[in-house]
Amino acid sequence: MTAGGPVYVGVLLVELSTPWAHSLKEKRALVLPVTERLKSRFPVSVARLAGLDAYDWELIGVSSLSHDRVWLQGMLGKALGFVEARGLGVTRSQLDVEPWDFEP
Repeated sequence: MTAGGPVYVGVLLVELSTPWAHSLKEKRALVLPVTERLKSRFPVSVARLAGLDAYDWELIGVSSLSHDRVWLQGMLGKALGFVEARGLGVTRSQLDVEPWDFEP
């Protein structure tokens, strides 16, 4: 524990289905604007994790840190809602918020 209290790590994994994309270039044109907008609208880091060589699916990861567990969970939930509203076909998602102990 730090002097300011625990730090929470939030991770959101989102599997996207893009069966209408017929090439990697077409899928990238759909996924990249969403990942860039996530980074500009929310205090998060975003990574394309899997499915980079497949044109019909992709796994993205979204992460953030906070001292407030409830706020972090809510913010990542809003980030998931943002992705879902873009119509990319969210097939699965997993959101985890865990305390992280820092020992100086």
